[in-house]
Amino acid sequence: MSRTYKATGINLKSMPLGESDRLLTILTREFGLVRAVAMGARKHNSRLGGRSGLFVVNELLIAKGRSLDKVTQAETLESYPGLAHDLKKLTASQYLAELCLCQALSDQPQDELFCLLNDHLGRLEHASAEQVLAHLTHAVFQFLVLAGVAPQVHLCCLTQHAIVPDLHDPAWQVGFSIPAGGTVTLAALTQLQTPSPRQANSDRPQTIVPRQEPHNRVAEPRSRYQTAPAVGLNTRISASQLTILQQLAQENLPQSVGSTPPSRTLVAPQRVWTTVERLLRQYAEYHFDRPIRSATLIDACFLPQAITPNPQNHDATA
Repeated sequence: MSRTYKATGINLKSMPLGESDRLLTILTREFGLVRAVAMGARKHNSRLGGRSGLFVVNELLIAKGRSLDKVTQAETLESYPGLAHDLKKLTASQYLAELCLCQALSDQPQDELFCLLNDHLGRLEHASAEQVLAHLTHAVFQFLVLAGVAPQVHLCCLTQHAIVPDLHDPAWQVGFSIPAGGTVTLAALTQLQTPSPRQANSDRPQTIVPRQEPHNRVAEPRSRYQTAPAVGLNTRISASQLTILQQLAQENLPQSVGSTPPSRTLVAPQRVWTTVERLLRQYAEYHFDRPIRSATLIDACFLPQAITPNPQNHDATA
């Protein structure tokens, strides 16, 4: 049996190992997640130096080892240098890498996940500064679709009735329940938030979610930069936010959503995108049952400019 194998992979993580090596976590088409050592990658003029960078796509020859495999050859197929030169784009890319680590399997082909990540890394690299958050949010939704846990945003999760946002009514709202799996009517949301008689008679603190959660990850401040409104497991969203969520299910991000606001309800589109991203972030953390650690940097990069008060903004944030 051969002790070497070929694979095409994207570097998701890279960390120093020993005096001159790097330990890589690679998402490969053929074998899913692979952890391998790039020998001598930190040495000056090493052939593996640039090939061991983040988000570099390589054709690899890997030798099997007792505990860790070793990268013996690497030929770069594609790289995204523009990501490393922009903090927002780099942070968004790390966010997507974390989502890949949440759902990728080892010793299993991951062709769809590989292609999806590769596609969205390219979109982020070519996105303008104003579109980075929109492209990130679209990518997060698409990763949830691939994982089979995307929120239902066109129908009420409980009644299965269609929900159509009214962009002409600034006060229009609909419920969103992360445990229920997406949008719910306001009446259904009220039921979810109403404690049962057993809970009402209990001396313990009340919870408004269908199952007990250890904590609300997004509601707790992650850093001194986090000043946007917290998103709850059961909350309300506005017509503009629901419109965005419904269009995120499309393969390509519509230009009218990603750049120019389609109506007066999107006077402050960055704030709307911030709220939608935070909602999907908490949704992903809930369903993958792990925090997205790069979220702190996302807040630091986008929130300061996203929450600038706008007296003309009538859009309701969650």
